[in-house]
Amino acid sequence: MNSEIIPDSIESTHALLKKGKYVADRNLATMLFLSLKLGRPLLLEGRSGVGKSELGTVLARQLGRPLLRLQCYEGLDAAAAVYEWNYAAQMIEIRLAEQQEVHDKDAWAGDLFSERFLIKRPILQALEAEGSSAPVLLVDEIDRADEGFEAYLLEILSDFQISVPELGTIRAAHRPVVILTSNRTREIHDALKRRCIYHWLDYPEAADEAQILNLRAPDISRRLTESLDSLVQDLRQTEFRGGAHVKAAIDWAATLIEMDREEMDPKATSAGIADILKRHQAGDETAMADALQESGE
Repeated sequence: MNSEIIPDSIESTHALLKKGKYVADRNLATMLFLSLKLGRPLLLEGRSGVGKSELGTVLARQLGRPLLRLQCYEGLDAAAAVYEWNYAAQMIEIRLAEQQEVHDKDAWAGDLFSERFLIKRPILQALEAEGSSAPVLLVDEIDRADEGFEAYLLEILSDFQISVPELGTIRAAHRPVVILTSNRTREIHDALKRRCIYHWLDYPEAADEAQILNLRAPDISRRLTESLDSLVQDLRQTEFRGGAHVKAAIDWAATLIEMDREEMDPKATSAGIADILKRHQAGDETAMADALQESGE
């Protein structure tokens, strides 16, 4: 797809995602369309595994743009996310200048903080993209970063610029598409939310989840799709710790296909629960499998 093409309607945005095998409801398609149309970041909040990060990956692929991903974590700072100076190269330059007895020391000192010594991280790379192929910048799990880093992002998300003391202000000639995700392990500050188009992404409805399974695991039988979808939906209604993630269900479907299974059985169901929840609690999987089997009789 031509990188200059942006969907011109909610319907075309929905079709774009569908073509990329991403099942979205109209609300998500609407928020994404507004984000693209207005040039504002899209903040997706929701439980882990509902497809927040996958949206950025699919969007980049369907728009024909590069994807720049910044994985957030506690202690993340500008040096890892935006830029840092190549101190090792600067020290080598200093040693060489001393050996060569450079006379114009002011010009030499200024050159030490020029762009050739600047290490560009994902955010700066996104702002400096040339031409009309500005990338999709995925800022993943912003809730894991410290509040100080969140505050640092405010200038970037509102004006698409950053201030580098040694170089001045760097502005984006072409705004990147920005998607931020949050699992809501902590509350995101209102100042950041105001700069974004906001959408809460929940687990899909049963029909949508069945469609996802068919798109991502096309060889799965209808009966197995229904059984697996029912299992995942029931898991979400229980008090079991952990989450029945969409991605985990897709992976388990692929596993069952490799095993040439066309329907669920108690042993496969028990193992599937452990795989989907990504955890083990003595008795949890067996109890849940028994309950599901009884309900199906």
